[in-house]
Amino acid sequence: MADETAATEGERANPRKVREGVVVSTSMDKTAVVAVTDRVRHPRYNKTVQRTNKLYAHDETNDLNVGDRVRVQETRPLSKTKRWRVTEVLERAR
Repeated sequence: MADETAATEGERANPRKVREGVVVSTSMDKTAVVAVTDRVRHPRYNKTVQRTNKLYAHDETNDLNVGDRVRVQETRPLSKTKRWRVTEVLERAR
């Protein structure tokens, strides 16, 4: 019952992932490559290490530039590698 009410209110049972990152490439049409950095503890040495993932994000308006901080959200597959879309620009590159 609770699942049905959540679906009618617009809430997803399994919410889409949201990440923040920096645009590293805008060479493709309507696509931006966003580098997302995660800080994780090393399992053995307990030192904090940075892990960077590159996500291909859909940019409908082609207005992003390299260095912009953006928020991306998971979406259905848009191409072979593109699984994310840009929801908002947090900070423009100087």
